Amino acid sequence: MPQSGGKAGPEEPASFEEAMERLEQVVRELESGELSLERSIVRFQEGMMLAKWCRDQLDQAEQRIEVVLQQEGGGWESRPFEPRPGEDE
Repeated sequence: MPQSGGKAGPEEPASFEEAMERLEQVVRELESGELSLERSIVRFQEGMMLAKWCRDQLDQAEQRIEVVLQQEGGGWESRPFEPRPGEDE
């Protein structure tokens, strides 16, 4: 996760859920109004990196989803998931 725990640079989140929890914490800190300008900028950058990481994870998951459809004759067909118009948001 993008915190400096003795390491230089941000760490990659262990999971999507961990990244979302940290992102929510960053938002709460920013919304509190108690951070200095410099800390706010650092937290904002961290939040943007986390949001991008989460978005990338969701994009990868969507690409892996396959829909199994029963064909006429009883067989099965796999094809990539394609959301219906308006469902991709």
